[in-house]
Amino acid sequence: MKKINLTFFAIIFSSISLMAYRQELRDFNQQANQFLKKYVMDGKVDYKNLKNNFDEVDQLYKSLATININTLSDNEIKALYINAYNIIVIRQITEYYPLKSALDKNGFFDKVKHNVGGEMLTLDQIEKGKVIIPYGDPRVHFAFSCAAIGCPELADFAFTADNLDAQLNERTRNSINNPDFIKVNNQENKVEISMIFKWYDRDFKMKAENVMAYINKYRNQKIPSNYDYSFYEYDWGLNIQ
Repeated sequence: MKKINLTFFAIIFSSISLMAYRQELRDFNQQANQFLKKYVMDGKVDYKNLKNNFDEVDQLYKSLATININTLSDNEIKALYINAYNIIVIRQITEYYPLKSALDKNGFFDKVKHNVGGEMLTLDQIEKGKVIIPYGDPRVHFAFSCAAIGCPELADFAFTADNLDAQLNERTRNSINNPDFIKVNNQENKVEISMIFKWYDRDFKMKAENVMAYINKYRNQKIPSNYDYSFYEYDWGLNIQ
């Protein structure tokens, strides 16, 4: 009887702990969502105002360390790391602001480490090691924002497990139908595309025959197969309002 009671209480304790961990994630998502809606407009961040209210992003950043990732589903993990990446980028830019580009800070993406779920990770490790490689979903390239004008437009909302598929489709379509991101010249039968499609060529080819085929999956107006394409120079200028 005593053994049964101990098992029962262990199950109850485990269930309560799981509920607490999920509430922690929901709280983070809600706070991140409110934060992004406050400081992001049309993909641009109000770094000047945020600099004077640094604690808002810093507290959100610090809360990433306490989330228990081991209790989360795949979609919750995927969404969390995307949100974490974007919050970390904003936090770092704000900390070092004023600066003209993320590249002005040595090791911004590949040396400086951040505590996410108790693990110290660089931005590159989050992007590639935690999301791109495990999930093989090229749409995430349009959800990550590297604080650059040339990067896909930063969303003004937090990604969540329940809405993740729709949110990733929306961000992908948003970028691929943006004339500043995919520059179509119908007079010359040419198109200029972001360097992202060159850097991550292998990822896009996992889901389509080639890069242009992947792009056309999400285009409202398909690009004709006889158009020549090239890559335009990436603009690392800061995505500041």
